[in-house]
Amino acid sequence: MGIVGITLFLVGDEALLRELIDSYGFYALLFVFVLEGGMLLYFAPSELLVPVAIGLLLPTDPGFVGYATVVGVATVGATVGQYGLFALANRGGREYLLTKPWFRVGPDDLDRFDRWFGRWGKVAIPVSNALLLTRGMLTVPAGLADMSDRQFVALSALGTVVFETWLAVGWLFLEPYVSGLL
Repeated sequence: MGIVGITLFLVGDEALLRELIDSYGFYALLFVFVLEGGMLLYFAPSELLVPVAIGLLLPTDPGFVGYATVVGVATVGATVGQYGLFALANRGGREYLLTKPWFRVGPDDLDRFDRWFGRWGKVAIPVSNALLLTRGMLTVPAGLADMSDRQFVALSALGTVVFETWLAVGWLFLEPYVSGLL
């Protein structure tokens, strides 16, 4: 799976992503969400991952258990990925991350996220993880603030489960209109 992750990161091929999820099912989905949580999956917007996974992995009438399984796998994977980035920030520091080519957040954006975290504190983690466009952005400031690992994982998972549930429910209502696009 490491080779798959490196390939996805380097090639950034959405068709390859769909093929992997189709072939390896929930294992591939878990790994994809670890990459997404760690801010390493730039070619596939996180807002599309749950709907695509539901469309590819679940039968025509998946029921509650099917949707809950996708949401659960997505939440665990994204939380693990965010925790990896949190730990890197905590141990490596700001300058370390800013020198890495895979870390695509610039100093100005990181300053803005630091200010958000400074203003709102720990509550900003689940809130930002539950919203479009801000997912995971406060992971690094949380790591730099020396927040405890357990607290970060709990808050990150809380916001992520809300976000992934919104996507699954959205798919439930929109699927009849967009299913032909998959």
